[in-house]
Amino acid sequence: MTQPAAAPQRFPDFIIGGAPKCGTTSIHFILKQNPDIGIPDEEIHFFDADDPVSHPDFLFTDGPKLNWFDPRPHHDPSVSWYNSRFSHFAAAKRIGEDSTTYLFSDVAPARIKAMLPEVRLIFMLRDPVKRAYSQYWHMIRSSRATCSFEQAIIQHPSIMLGSTYTPNLERYLKVFGEEQVKVAVFEDFLADQQAFMDDMTDFIGADRMSLDSAETWFNRTYYPSNPQWQQWQNKVGQWIVRGRYRNHMGQRSGWQERFHNKLHYRWFRYVNPILLTAEKPPKMRGDTRTYLEQHFSARNQGLSALLDRDMSQVWQGFTG
Repeated sequence: MTQPAAAPQRFPDFIIGGAPKCGTTSIHFILKQNPDIGIPDEEIHFFDADDPVSHPDFLFTDGPKLNWFDPRPHHDPSVSWYNSRFSHFAAAKRIGEDSTTYLFSDVAPARIKAMLPEVRLIFMLRDPVKRAYSQYWHMIRSSRATCSFEQAIIQHPSIMLGSTYTPNLERYLKVFGEEQVKVAVFEDFLADQQAFMDDMTDFIGADRMSLDSAETWFNRTYYPSNPQWQQWQNKVGQWIVRGRYRNHMGQRSGWQERFHNKLHYRWFRYVNPILLTAEKPPKMRGDTRTYLEQHFSARNQGLSALLDRDMSQVWQGFTG
């Protein structure tokens, strides 16, 4: 009996590569409603999965042995795992993925180029100070930070890396060229969502979609009513969330993983939300903002020239 031919491998036509907390979730949510587009619900984080700075929870030790996921393009088991994320989108006109740490990865550009040489890349930028502050509160809400924002700036390098745009964009432009890289600004999305999404779908190669009939609001965000108590609660929660994310690539199985999954669910369903009742975060300290404005301007020198746009007119206190 003749066996049916295996379905051809299908990989992304576009990647939303960052930056985190720049509206990528909203863009993802809207694009997912376009019938031309197939995109997984979760972030994939394939091409930088072995990065201990971006993804420390993807690596773990068993005794003296370091276990890590090999995302290199020639590693067949990993490539098969990556392909499996898109297998049910075979009929889609365009397939995409969303991994917001690719922008500031040193290794992702070359790996993406090797596997997906024609892929189109989308990078969202936002006021770097607001982006960093938003990331911190995301880390608080998800039990990944146990300290103040000022302490987190020192303890969590990803907060500063996530708002470092210029050198990382230059790296991608060098590898892929201007035609394959789209740099968009979150503040433009807020100003005119329809025009922004028309530009986005044109770049991807999908049909435009009317936002009149689309859902454009993803979910409401709540913040701790008592940040200090939330920090103390997170000292327990951080161990639970670490145990959950170490199996992002599905490498581990057995009763321990089932236990971790149940514990993670119960923590974030019943315990973690107890203090998350405030609609706005506390205001950032003025001296902290002053520091970040000058530091992110220094980190992003040349961004206005790179984008051919004076970003000081868009972002408060920015001089890059």
